[in-house]
This record gives sequence, structure tokens and C-alpha cells, in this order.
Amino acid sequence: MQWVYEDTSIDWHELSNLYRIAPLGEKKPEDLRVVFANSRYKCFVLDNGRLVGVGRALADGRDCAYLCDVAVHPDHQGSGLGRAVIGKLKELAAGHRKIILYANPGKEGFYARLGFLRMCTAMAIFADQARAVQTGLVEEP
Repeated sequence: MQWVYEDTSIDWHELSNLYRIAPLGEKKPEDLRVVFANSRYKCFVLDNGRLVGVGRALADGRDCAYLCDVAVHPDHQGSGLGRAVIGKLKELAAGHRKIILYANPGKEGFYARLGFLRMCTAMAIFADQARAVQTGLVEEP
């Protein structure tokens, strides 16, 4: 496995496909290029040149780091690669006062085993609020 921490050689169409099959939804290649360029930390994992794992973190350098867009190719899920990606992002963001993420429903236990605790006061506004409610990401008041 090769770990890469810059995005200059990334095939954004391949990354878009990885999110689709992981499955983490449809993410356009051009949108991925923008969000990864604007992320303080990022890691890409390649297996024989094929993208099999990825993650990024938005961070302000002191107070808050937000881990997001962690995905693992289905052929590598269950191998510890997701744990390794989260571990690397936590290591990169270690100087921050808090490291946060939000988990897809049903994945909370995975993140709890990695040291994350449930937040009681987190709030969110999604571009598609109805879908966020329907999928269990947020609750209506």
C-alpha cells in the first residue's frame, strides 16, 4: 500500500467512483478537486496504483479539525484500512483542541472504538434537509 498526502496526482474520476461504490453517494470529480484542495490534511491510499482508501480533514490549525469523506473500496473494507485512515487523520490533527466527525447512521460503533464520543449538542443544516432527515443524519425538532 502506498500512502499519498498531496492531491496533485489524484485521478478525480477514480475518486468519484470510489465514493459511489463505498457507498458514500455521488460526488462530482470537480467538486472533489475543490474540497480536497481546501482541506488542511488529506490522505490517499493506493494498492498497485489503484485508489482504495481516502480521507480528509478541514482544520483551523489550533481549535477544531473536522474529519470527513473517509471511504474505503469494498474490496478492502474490513481489512483495517478505514481504521488506519482515521488514525492518520487523527495523528495529523493531533494539535487541535477537538477533532470531530459525523458518522453515517449505523457506523457510530466503529468511530466509538476509535475514541470518538457522541456529541449531544451538534446541529447541522444540509442542502437537502429532507434527505438528511430521511437517512437518519438529523432529527426534526
